[in-house]
Amino acid sequence: MNKPIRMRRDVSDVLLDVFIYTFLFAVTVGTLYPFLNVLAISFNESVDTVRGGITIFPRSLTLENYRLIFSYPGLLTGLKISILRTVIGTALGVGSAAMLAYVLSRVDFQARRFLSTYLALTMYVSGGMIPVYILFRDLNLLGTFEVYVLPGLVSAFNVFIVRSFIDGLPFEMQESAMIDGASDFRIFWRIILPLLKPSLATIALFLAVGQWNSWFDTYLYNGSEPSLTTLQFELMKVLQTTQPGGGTNPNDRNVTEQLLRVSPESVKMAITVVVTMPILVVYPFLQRYFVKGMTLGAVKS
Repeated sequence: MNKPIRMRRDVSDVLLDVFIYTFLFAVTVGTLYPFLNVLAISFNESVDTVRGGITIFPRSLTLENYRLIFSYPGLLTGLKISILRTVIGTALGVGSAAMLAYVLSRVDFQARRFLSTYLALTMYVSGGMIPVYILFRDLNLLGTFEVYVLPGLVSAFNVFIVRSFIDGLPFEMQESAMIDGASDFRIFWRIILPLLKPSLATIALFLAVGQWNSWFDTYLYNGSEPSLTTLQFELMKVLQTTQPGGGTNPNDRNVTEQLLRVSPESVKMAITVVVTMPILVVYPFLQRYFVKGMTLGAVKS
């Protein structure tokens, strides 16, 4: 039995390995430290947080910051609306982008160049906030749940990502299905759509993060509708309450007084953890598709 051959390594090889591992360790620590520091401050007692000096472990462990946040009125309603808009908005956005990308990828579609140019222009030209507000008002979208979903149905960037993937697929698959008598919808549903998982997972992550983190549209269009508030909007109000001179609501005076007893830094970090955790939980399930979906169409033979 032959013994495995061991290559001799000189001092330069060992030093190079030490440098590489040290550098990667430093990058890892630099990447994880901000997240661990935010987590530690969110679980630390507010009075102790003011002293500073907290690294990656809470010095005085407590759940008071989270308890005060979740006792704030409207947070449960905001959580429900945020989940609904994220799920519905992501599903409809992914579906519309996939269907439009399939149409634009068909070489027998005569208006594909015009529509592609029109979509590309929307990435660089915008009417502005006031015209958009007037448009939503005239469409009776103010004070409705639809204002969260309809404006994001079509995104040019997402459409082009999916179209790049479809362009990379052999067109002979579609031709074979046409010869067998399959309709355009059947080709899309049974052949193209199952192959779009990497690109759809990529744009689904973009849409989900955008919907979950959005709060400014609530402020503009549904700020006076308590039943249509979102989690981000409510947490923004919590953060304002903890700031010096923050507005108070007479109906929420007990909660407001409790929030004023904690440090703004602790509440800010707890809010950061609350709004970030759902995305961190979802991301690992989409990570294997994400890199592949982002590089689609980058190299063409």
